[in-house]
Amino acid sequence: MSQPRSYLFVPGDRPDRFPKAAASGAHRIILDLEDAVGPGEKSLARQAVAQWFGQGGAGIVRVNGADTPWFDTDLSMLAAYPRAELMLPKAAPGSLAGVLEQSPGRAVVALIETVEGLVHIHAVASAKGVTRLAFGNLDFGADARIPGTGPHLDPARFQIVLASRHAGMPAPIDGVTVSLQDESVLAQDIEHARNCGFAAKLCIHPRQVDRVNAGFAPSPEDIDWAHRIVGAIDESGGAVVQVDGKMVDKPVLDRARAILTDALQ
Repeated sequence: MSQPRSYLFVPGDRPDRFPKAAASGAHRIILDLEDAVGPGEKSLARQAVAQWFGQGGAGIVRVNGADTPWFDTDLSMLAAYPRAELMLPKAAPGSLAGVLEQSPGRAVVALIETVEGLVHIHAVASAKGVTRLAFGNLDFGADARIPGTGPHLDPARFQIVLASRHAGMPAPIDGVTVSLQDESVLAQDIEHARNCGFAAKLCIHPRQVDRVNAGFAPSPEDIDWAHRIVGAIDESGGAVVQVDGKMVDKPVLDRARAILTDALQ
């Protein structure tokens, strides 16, 4: 799958949950060594993650931040597993340089969750090894001193989407929805993220995965529209045509083709 839609966090010190997360339907699981693990459990979590990869498991590892005493040790552990993708919290040019120095060639998902990261977002997006940007909405709001995690943060979302597009990488990953009981909140967040240009979402519980996968997939209406657009262009021999009373030009055709490609995932 070229563009995963769901990324499920699982605490690194709970190896009993690793197989369950992998079987949840999430397109990627994130073995978390950072926020989900207390200081006293960091070593245990690191060992559990190493064992998971050593036994053939797959996933992304969210390491501890470059400003913590665990960063270098996390990278040293991952050196034995070069195919493991890395999620870098509080991504910024300086912390990315540390990853590149110790893990050259490592695929990195860069979490934009600080003002510094957003200010330097184009440098982050263009850094060697960065494959996708993700929005750490909770931490960003705290760092920027902006209350709320919804539309208040849309100016940041807009910049993340544009930087992703400018760098030629897939559309970014939106942040978490903390509400687990009211599914309508998750549905609203998914729709909002899609309208902002995001194509995936971070999940904090397996029950969110199916809705996220479905919510970021093209709808039947989208697919039908895309087929009609491509069909009309094919029948016209490439000439400009009208569909549903609207002119179809190259940008519209490009969007239709992107929808059909996405529908195959």
